[in-house]
Amino acid sequence: MKVITPAPDRTVTTPNASMESLATPSRGSTALSTWRVRMDAGRSGPVHVIDREQVWMVISGSLTVTCDGRTETAAAGQAVLLPSGVPRRLGAAEGTGAVEALVAMEAGGSAVTEDGARHALPWAE
Repeated sequence: MKVITPAPDRTVTTPNASMESLATPSRGSTALSTWRVRMDAGRSGPVHVIDREQVWMVISGSLTVTCDGRTETAAAGQAVLLPSGVPRRLGAAEGTGAVEALVAMEAGGSAVTEDGARHALPWAE
């Protein structure tokens, strides 16, 4: 057993959100990556594809998710299951303030953006 304490040096901040590593391979997990996402009101990430299934569990605010052309909003206490290999875009729902979520996926994933560039997910490593 290992108890993991969030640490500032394990947080990645982009113009759209901050991702705080929790249980990841670099912190002792062998199969899963988990992290906390915080996104301010009015912010959203880019359209991208992840090569792993993800589960987003909203813990505060509301999350708008567009996946494979379909848009849904998930509120605190709800979970969103996102399949691998499908274009998606996530953001803080309009008029609801910031959103915070916990995310889980199989370790080792990466993202591909609309320009075809592959990106590591340092918060999940």
